[in-house]
Amino acid sequence: MLTVIVVTSLLLGSAYALMAMGLTIQYGVARILNLSTGETLVGAAFASFWLFTVAKLSPLLSLFVITPAAFVLNWLIYRYLLTPLVRRAKNRGMLEADSILATFGLLFVIQGLMLAGFGGNYYSYSFLDQPINLLGHPFGLNRAVAFAVAAAVALGLYLGLNRTRQGMAIRAVAADPVAAGLVAIDVPRAAAFAFALGGALTACGGSLLSMFLTFNASMGVVFTMKALIVVIMGGVGDIRGAVIAALLLALVETLVASLVDPGLTLAATYLLFVLTLLFRPQGIMGKHA
Repeated sequence: MLTVIVVTSLLLGSAYALMAMGLTIQYGVARILNLSTGETLVGAAFASFWLFTVAKLSPLLSLFVITPAAFVLNWLIYRYLLTPLVRRAKNRGMLEADSILATFGLLFVIQGLMLAGFGGNYYSYSFLDQPINLLGHPFGLNRAVAFAVAAAVALGLYLGLNRTRQGMAIRAVAADPVAAGLVAIDVPRAAAFAFALGGALTACGGSLLSMFLTFNASMGVVFTMKALIVVIMGGVGDIRGAVIAALLLALVETLVASLVDPGLTLAATYLLFVLTLLFRPQGIMGKHA
């Protein structure tokens, strides 16, 4: 039983990690607390569903369509919706407050479009749903494939942020945008790129989750809350912390669903969040101010 719980939480947590890394980059670099991140994830799930059922395109191949499309869409959102807020903000606190209001409204716009297009029904599709043996227990092949893809994307992100000039620039802006500007880094461009990259990561996570989860147009809020909890638990702006917190969240959800009651998973998630705020408010990888 313990092996099943651990492996299941790893398979689920990998997609959570992509979602959380996306929000971490958006907030850590651009200082935009994107409350529509859950809608981005669900929108990508619907896109994968539509491409698979109508266009007969494999979800693994549709990643090469959905992820770049999400990058472009999020860049446009930053360019035309959020850049005016950035320009008028006198400090980071003002920008964060304005971005919360703007993305909260964007949440309902995206959700309304999905409801108009797909209604309020739940959707799912069968892809690689045959069992595969892992550590002597059967698991869905789609979950294992999703884990492998998420791990590859996370590794690519880590290498990109630490081994490339663009990645170094993003990390510099996250650390100190003023100092980054003094060393000839284009801070607005880096922030726009980071916001778009975060949206692409979230969309990638949504496409992977759609391969084994049932979803509908109204559940983006739940994923947004999970992403916020993971980001705060891991330490704001810390990619490593986001990954660890996402896996921990998936483990808690799996434990509660398997041993107690599936209906209490959300309550357990909030309890874990409250305990983090009480005993380690700086997050798992965060440091005291």
